[in-house]
Amino acid sequence: MGIRDALVEIAANYDANADTSKGVYAQDLLRAAGQTLAPFLPGELQAKGNGGSGGPSRTPWIGVYDPEITSDPKRGLYLAYIFSADLKTVSLTLQQGVTSLEKKLGRGAKRRAFLKERAQRLRAGLPEGLIAGWDNPLVLNCTVDRALSYEAGSVGARCYATSNMPSEMSIRGDLWHMADVLQQAALVEPQLIEEEGPNGLQVGYVPAPHGQATGLDLFRPKNASDYLAHIPERTLTKKRIHESLVEAFGPYALERGFVPITEMVHPRDLVLRQNGVEWLVEAKTIKRGNPTTAVREAVGQLLEYRYFWYELQGQAKPHLLALFTEDIHVYAEYLEQHGIAAVWRTLDGWAGSASAVSWGLVD
Repeated sequence: MGIRDALVEIAANYDANADTSKGVYAQDLLRAAGQTLAPFLPGELQAKGNGGSGGPSRTPWIGVYDPEITSDPKRGLYLAYIFSADLKTVSLTLQQGVTSLEKKLGRGAKRRAFLKERAQRLRAGLPEGLIAGWDNPLVLNCTVDRALSYEAGSVGARCYATSNMPSEMSIRGDLWHMADVLQQAALVEPQLIEEEGPNGLQVGYVPAPHGQATGLDLFRPKNASDYLAHIPERTLTKKRIHESLVEAFGPYALERGFVPITEMVHPRDLVLRQNGVEWLVEAKTIKRGNPTTAVREAVGQLLEYRYFWYELQGQAKPHLLALFTEDIHVYAEYLEQHGIAAVWRTLDGWAGSASAVSWGLVD
């Protein structure tokens, strides 16, 4: 079941008068949304369905989250497929968390006005043209306060008629585009601040904060033994970022005749083996459609790991493979020139560079 079929099936079966217990078909579909949508989500995005807590929602929805931004719909920015109360439409929308504002603004008109102003500020801060075609208002045909807040908090939305849904590939393309919009909006959000004005709480601007140094600052190996013994453990955040990409690629590689290995290979992301030959794989998430940083990091880490884990240990050199969340375009040939193959996710599967094709990893 793809994204399209899941949305159509929920719309056809959801009953706002039924309870939310297990065995209620549409509620079960919503609970399973994370698993159902996982193969089709770009990057590190994760999905979770919501049919209501304590009682059925008038407007059921599926949240799509970037864990680096938020996994909590109460606060921060996230994407959501929200069904209208009559189930005639479902909209993909870039949403702001609304529940965290209740203490300051309540649940009524004040909160909606604040969210609406904040949505306008976020749209204004996005690169020109990025949200073109997505600036239509979100309409849920529901007078429940939560639904009205969703409408007010929508930064951008696209509405689909559940009786005449676009193709699966079109829906995936929209989602991948909005994943980029989400990341761009997350860069704008730190420049917004809540401040008291003559008409109550308003949205203002502050300078963008500067990040603090982290990562390998204290990692200074003096020799190969130091390196092998003290390479830092990956953080939980890094594991989350790579997890969905590596987990999706591993079973695919197995189907192509390769044995994927993630156990006992730290700090390598993945090792593939076939007929006594080994492939060293480094997985990278591309941010905001710009592969430059991801490619540079992949090159450095692949060469570094090959040197310390293979050459200095007297082992046969592995093939090098960089794995990406999306197309790296001109960098594919660049990597090939440096003896590194590339594979990346596409809307309908996987594609790759010439070496990846010759090895049988992709067609």
